[in-house]
Order: sequence, then structure tokens, then C-alpha cells
Amino acid sequence: MLNIIHLFLIQLPPGTQNPDDNNPIDITSLFDVLVFIILPILMIVFYVIWRRQKRKFS
Repeated sequence: MLNIIHLFLIQLPPGTQNPDDNNPIDITSLFDVLVFIILPILMIVFYVIWRRQKRKFS
């Protein structure tokens, strides 16, 4: 099993971003707060409102 996983890791081309290269979300950055916290919450709220209106008119 480990040999198979090792073969998949070898397949990553050099110079591409690996999953281990990701940085954590920076809460002090306004862009990160908007994209990763505010927008998902707004999307969920608008979806719930949209579903309620759609159900009310059906």
C-alpha cells in the first residue's frame, strides 16, 4: 500500500504547488476574512431566504 502512495507522490511535477505548501488563513487580512468567513455565511443566508420564498410561492 505504501508503495502505491509513494508512486502517486512521485507523479507531482516539479514547480507545482503541493497541498503541504498551503498557508493557514490570515485573520488579520481583510481579503481572507471576506472570502473565507463573510461570503460563505452570506451565501448560506441568501440560499435559505431563496428556498423559503420559493416554497411560499409553490
